[in-house]
Amino acid sequence: MKELYGVGILFFYFLKWPLVLGYPYLLLHGLHNNYILDILWIYCLLLIFKDFYILLKKKKKNTN
Repeated sequence: MKELYGVGILFFYFLKWPLVLGYPYLLLHGLHNNYILDILWIYCLLLIFKDFYILLKKKKKNTN
């Protein structure tokens, strides 16, 4: 189970930006709607928001 968790972390760590930026481009250029990719896209978008939140929280903590 630990290996599966580790693979998931690495997968989304390296592929969240290409997926978030590339999927809308593919939708605009002929890719039909795919619900699994929609869910992965939303999940990656949430991970990016979480990363920004943690970054801002650390900056705020370091300035105090």
